[in-house]
Amino acid sequence: MAELSETAACLRFIGDDLDPGELTHRLGAEPTSSARKGGRVSRPNGTVVVAPRGWWHFKVERRRPGGLDGQIAEILERLTDELSVWQDLAARFRAEIFCGLFLHEGNEGLALTPATMLALGMRGLQLEMDIYGPQDGEH
Repeated sequence: MAELSETAACLRFIGDDLDPGELTHRLGAEPTSSARKGGRVSRPNGTVVVAPRGWWHFKVERRRPGGLDGQIAEILERLTDELSVWQDLAARFRAEIFCGLFLHEGNEGLALTPATMLALGMRGLQLEMDIYGPQDGEH
């Protein structure tokens, strides 16, 4: 199996009652983006929209070739080790590691170590993956 061409990873908390300041304080780091439900959010194209729900995102740089296991470790290492904080937040909000998996060939793959899977489970984090196949002309 060939190594995955590129990976993206982001920790996401989503919920109607989410207060980004609380998560920043409890997790111990500034988010890469956040909003309260009903807050005004500027999109990259310059438009401003109203946030339909609250969110707190913490993303790391994309890796090429892919390195999802390392990206997840990087996210978790930069935030609190206090499992009770994670478990409380995961019980109150949608809590996930959101991943983009980008294939250059038709048969690429990845593996997560037992330590990474245990770390996600102990924190109550779901693993969400979007898989993008090769684009026309790329294979």
